[in-house]
Amino acid sequence: MKVTPIILKDAFIIENKVFEDSRGFFIESFSAKEIENIIGKFDFVQDNHSMSIKGVLRGLHYQIENVQGKLVRCISGSVFDVIVDLRKSSPTFGKWFGKTLSNNNIQIWVPPGFAHGFYTLSDTAEVQYKVTDYYSPKYDRTLLWCDDQLNISWPKDDNQLIISDKDLRGKSFNECDKYD
Repeated sequence: MKVTPIILKDAFIIENKVFEDSRGFFIESFSAKEIENIIGKFDFVQDNHSMSIKGVLRGLHYQIENVQGKLVRCISGSVFDVIVDLRKSSPTFGKWFGKTLSNNNIQIWVPPGFAHGFYTLSDTAEVQYKVTDYYSPKYDRTLLWCDDQLNISWPKDDNQLIISDKDLRGKSFNECDKYD
């Protein structure tokens, strides 16, 4: 695995080796030992898989308790993936990072204490992610994807923007719950 730190503290891009030949390819997409060497000891308890059509923007989601770390990859199509550091004690608090994911050997480690979302660039896209705690509707929160203070540069087409009612009602950065 090739590991690249990004501008946000404790977050990484992880590139898995791809073994290709005339038959196709093989990727070891997860190895607990390898991942632990990169991010430390976390127990992944659930795998999630979403499919979205072009123009869908999901997020920015997080849980204020039962906090989740996420290991995210796009296995089909392409998405612009965004993470935001909501940890008040972090030197990168209030900063965001975005990357196009379109190759299933690239993953982003989203540490606990971050909000996460993505915008679908291709006709369809499938995103898979492992999480370190179970989904808890009671603690589910949404940070407004278009917050003026964060000023995220989404590569969106306003004529094709599809957002859930829940995500449209997200809280601004100033109003949202944060982590101490």
